Amino acid sequence: MHRHGYKGRKFNRETDQRRALMKGLADSLVKYETIETTLPKAKEVVPYIEKLITKAKKGDLHNRRQIIAKLQTIASAHKLVDEIAPKLGARDSGHVRIEKTRTRRGDNAQLARVSFVDDLKEAPVAKAATPVKVAAKPAVDTKETN
Repeated sequence: MHRHGYKGRKFNRETDQRRALMKGLADSLVKYETIETTLPKAKEVVPYIEKLITKAKKGDLHNRRQIIAKLQTIASAHKLVDEIAPKLGARDSGHVRIEKTRTRRGDNAQLARVSFVDDLKEAPVAKAATPVKVAAKPAVDTKETN
């Protein structure tokens, strides 16, 4: 059998299991902002999450719904669009990095850490508009004076 035209790794899983694996890894990366997994899984999740970040930067309703479909939880999709994407606005691509860490003790698999390139803790988040305080009106005396 030839290998031409077959993109991506199979991870010895069926299609729906592979799709669920990518959703779970991407969801964990958004939720915890860094994950440790095997090197082949890390190499597969990076383009997956990069496409989601690009859609999150646009931030319109259509792209938000596409992101919700590609992540496991709605909360993580909203976090990606509302909190993480504005912090990554200065960068066009390369939002995520892979660092080789160690080999796993049980099967000697190469592990890697996937994390965002920019520090998401110190980057500013767009603040919600603060309501303008109206000066308090003097209390009106309700007693009738005749």
